Amino acid sequence: MPKSPRRPPQLRGRIFRGSAAISRGLLTRNDLRSSAWRPLFRDVYADAHLTITHRTRCLAVGRWLTPPGTAIAGLSAAALYGVGTVPPDQPIDALVPAGSAAGTSGGRPSGRPESTRASPRRGPMAGLRVHHGEIVPADVVDRAGILVTSPARTCWDVARWLDVVEAVVVIDGLLARRLTDVAALREYALARAGRRGWRSLLRGADLADAGAESPQESRARVRLVLAGLPRPQTQYVVAEAGRFIARLDLAWPEFKVAVEYDGLWHDDPEQFHRDRRRLNRLLGGDWIVLHLTARRLRDDFAGFVVEVRAALRSRGLRGHA
Repeated sequence: MPKSPRRPPQLRGRIFRGSAAISRGLLTRNDLRSSAWRPLFRDVYADAHLTITHRTRCLAVGRWLTPPGTAIAGLSAAALYGVGTVPPDQPIDALVPAGSAAGTSGGRPSGRPESTRASPRRGPMAGLRVHHGEIVPADVVDRAGILVTSPARTCWDVARWLDVVEAVVVIDGLLARRLTDVAALREYALARAGRRGWRSLLRGADLADAGAESPQESRARVRLVLAGLPRPQTQYVVAEAGRFIARLDLAWPEFKVAVEYDGLWHDDPEQFHRDRRRLNRLLGGDWIVLHLTARRLRDDFAGFVVEVRAALRSRGLRGHA
C-alpha cells in the first residue's frame, strides 16, 4: 500500500511557512509536495484539510507576506466587507505603506524566531497584487484580525485602480450596506484634491446609487448614463390606488419607461413567472418595459442603448444625445 503523507500534529489545521517547517525538521521538501499540504503563496502552505476562503488567503498575506502597516485593499477589501467575491485564482490586493518593500520579499516580522521569516527575494509574488501608497490611521480598520482599508479608502482605491463602471459596482455595494454614503465620499475626495484619483472618486460617487441590487444592475445603469441617457431611478415601485403593482430595476417614471435586468439569478421558474406577469400588467398600464439579458449586456449593449433611447424619445425625451 502507498505510504501515507507525513502530517505532523504541529502543522495540522494550520497555515505555515514551508521553509520554517523544513528548518524545524517537521517536513522535507518532498513532504511539502504531497497531497497533505496545499500551497497558497510562495513558501506559504496550508493543511489540505482546511477550507481555504478569501479571508484565509488575506490572513496569510497579512501574517506572512507583507510588512507591518499593510492593509488588504481594493476588490479584496470590498469582498471582506461582503461586496463581491474574489475567486481563488485572483490575486489579493495589498496596500503597502510608501517606502516599504513588500510583495517582493515575502517576509514580515511576526514575533517568531528568525527561522520563520522568509529571506528577501526579488520579483512579484504570484497571488499577490501590491500597491504602494500613503496610509493614515483613519484609512484602515481591523476586521477580526485583518487590517483592511476603510470603506472610504476602498472606494478611493477602486476609483484609481479600476475603470469607472467596475469602480461604481464596488461603491454601490458599499453604499447598499450603509458602510459609507455619497456625502462622505465627496468629502473624502475633496480633502484629497490634487492627489491622484480624487476626481475619479468624485465621479464614482456621483454615479453611485445605493439602490442597486446586483453588480449587473450597477453596470447597466452606469453604462446607460455614460451613453448620454438621463439617470434612471433604482428599484422604483409602481402602485395603483395604493396597491403594489411592481418594483422595477431601473425606471424613468416621468416617461413610464423601465429596464429590467434578466440575469442568472432567475433560478426559480415560479418567481420568474410571477415577475413576468407583474410586468405584463405594467405594459397594460402604459409602461414600456425593456428587458436586458446578460448576453446583451456583454455583446450588444450599444444596440440596447438605441432601444432605450428610442423608447424615451417616444415618450417625450428631449435634449439628450
